[in-house]
Amino acid sequence: MQISSNVLSAGVNAFQAGQQRADRAAAEIAAGTLPPVQQPAPTPPAQATDRTSADLATSLVELRVGETQAQAGAKVIETADEVFGTLIDTHA
Repeated sequence: MQISSNVLSAGVNAFQAGQQRADRAAAEIAAGTLPPVQQPAPTPPAQATDRTSADLATSLVELRVGETQAQAGAKVIETADEVFGTLIDTHA
């Protein structure tokens, strides 16, 4: 039984870490794309635009990595649940 709880714990931890990573990336994307409300945005120099594009690309990659990490954690939980169910069926 101890093995099953360790696997479930690992799956939950992976899912939560992926969710947190995706949340952070989504917040970065939202913060970077919304201009200030009260101040008109000045035309950024080309170097700043390149940096903003790179930041956006990095945030999008982090969002995708978080999504994949959460999916992997969910799959671990699902597999552990199936194995645990099979063990109960076999033992009964």
